Amino acid sequence: MVLIRASIYLDALSKFGVSGAHPGGLTLTKEIFKTENIDQTSYILDVGCGTGQTAAYLAAQYGAKVIGLDNNPTMIAKAKNRMAKYQLPVQIIHGSIEEFPMKSNTFDFIISESVLSFINKPKSLKEIFRLLKRNGRFIANELTINYRLNPANEDEIKRFYGIDSLHMEKDWISLFEQTGFTNIKTRSPAQAMHQNNEVPEFVYSNNIAPELYTVFQQHFYIMTMYQGFLDYRIYSCTK
Repeated sequence: MVLIRASIYLDALSKFGVSGAHPGGLTLTKEIFKTENIDQTSYILDVGCGTGQTAAYLAAQYGAKVIGLDNNPTMIAKAKNRMAKYQLPVQIIHGSIEEFPMKSNTFDFIISESVLSFINKPKSLKEIFRLLKRNGRFIANELTINYRLNPANEDEIKRFYGIDSLHMEKDWISLFEQTGFTNIKTRSPAQAMHQNNEVPEFVYSNNIAPELYTVFQQHFYIMTMYQGFLDYRIYSCTK
């Protein structure tokens, strides 16, 4: 991923090798895929694949052809190790969805789990749209705010996570519409953002900077402090 700002939060995720860090974790991911027509003929791109947990699940569960894409070298190495360990034919690519050198109309599905907030949204969505086949599906689990706060509070959140903007549901829908997507649907999971009871998987790096050990404390502080404001939605749409 190409970051708009430096993100100590994403740095910590990569060094600790946190899998399923997105709201709802792998449990919600599995539930979402049950409603999609995924099978052995499906060609899927996992944008911001991280350690490859979701990509591995798609390949193992459905036999789909999967590519995992991430711009973080640490995450790429951990994703490749995962595929080798479980002998899964998932291709892991180091690169950015903002400029992905593959031909248009390639994928049946493209997924992003807590990724778009950290990158150039219009540019990335335009590329995602180009890469999807006609009638291809885009599925995103993304940070969504329920209302606006004063600029100082919003800036505190943006600085910590290294993002340039906070989007409400209507803002995301507008972006999808401007890109050309149709059949846009949103889903508000019953579980709140701060109530993720799933224990994440960790794949630790050998050398972790001391300051990174406090990052998750800060993360949980922000989740608690802005409970009711910070939320997420599952968005699905069609090319």
